[in-house]
Amino acid sequence: MSINLQFHAFAGNPLDSIPGNPLSPSAALESLNAKILGNGHSSPSPNFKVLPFRNGRPLVSSTSGSGESLPIWHLGWVGLDDLKGIFENSGAPLNGDSLVYLGSSAKDDTVYWAIDVSAKVPELGTNEEMDLRFVELRTLMVATNWEDLKAMENLAIAGNAKALLEWHNNSQFCGHCGEKTVPKEAGRRKQCSNDSCKKRIYPRVDPVVIMLVIDRENDRVLLGTRPKFNSRLWSCLSGFTEAGESLEEAVRRETWEESGIEVGEVVYHSSQPWPVGPNSIPCQLMVGFFAYAKSREITVDKKELEDAWWFSREDVREALTLAEYKKAQKTAASKVEQMCKGVEMSRSMAADFNVESGELAPIFVPGPFAIAHHLISSWAFSDQNVQ
Repeated sequence: MSINLQFHAFAGNPLDSIPGNPLSPSAALESLNAKILGNGHSSPSPNFKVLPFRNGRPLVSSTSGSGESLPIWHLGWVGLDDLKGIFENSGAPLNGDSLVYLGSSAKDDTVYWAIDVSAKVPELGTNEEMDLRFVELRTLMVATNWEDLKAMENLAIAGNAKALLEWHNNSQFCGHCGEKTVPKEAGRRKQCSNDSCKKRIYPRVDPVVIMLVIDRENDRVLLGTRPKFNSRLWSCLSGFTEAGESLEEAVRRETWEESGIEVGEVVYHSSQPWPVGPNSIPCQLMVGFFAYAKSREITVDKKELEDAWWFSREDVREALTLAEYKKAQKTAASKVEQMCKGVEMSRSMAADFNVESGELAPIFVPGPFAIAHHLISSWAFSDQNVQ
């Protein structure tokens, strides 16, 4: 059946939604630097929590579930004093410009930061007594219980932090003059260090259209499978927008290019941040649409799709059986727990659906962490008035 979520995976970041944050990014950085230098004793100082990343992976811990409940992963927040000590022990003094501001909370007077510690503090995340490890964000995404609001919020925080840190790594030099850039506003923007340039640089979001193409007359939808992916995984068509193109125009163009289907009416559904794409694109914005077909004959572009097919409502409902996603979620949650205990896991997440699922439906669609799942399920169960 359709899953009704409060928001998509990676959306609903609680640090972005706090009204009237007590500290601006610049004020937060000033307070942080005073704390690092030991000059914050003269006035009350907020608490500082830092989320370390290594090679795009956040630091996390895991708590074993009880009874039938799954293990639950938690963000591996580190206190500023502890982080400062770890850096000093590694011979790499902590600098406020190395951290990126995530948000602050008046409720507990805490300011939240992220930092990339790749190759700087090798012992962090390797101490077996700490039960903390750096774990791939995609693995955490699959392991997250989408019915657990707190878990979904933690995923959103980790996704936002990863996107900002990857953007910093990709924008070390000015694209206009080639000089080095320096962080500004506590890492929320950057600026060229060249006095004759001083170009301002902000995090970029790349919009991607995700469309469920619908054949109204025959009550069916168009799904495609991509080369090198699991052959049973079928999903919505998708593509990047081009310069000077509206989102609706991108939907029509991408559908025609990939499948040869002509689309008329295009209706917006919802959107989702997606910080787990290629490192060269720190954060994509998935924008979901229903697209209504004007033609029916499929001509597949083999460079983009392995195949495309029309599927009936019954076919899609069978593909949406939750058992496969629950089992993949269980496998991923157990994997995170074992990794946090120091057990190395080598099997890729792509194998989890095949190995752990028992009886398999002929096809399956992306899990509830993807906007494609919600486009497909909302159509499949639209006759039951489920959103």
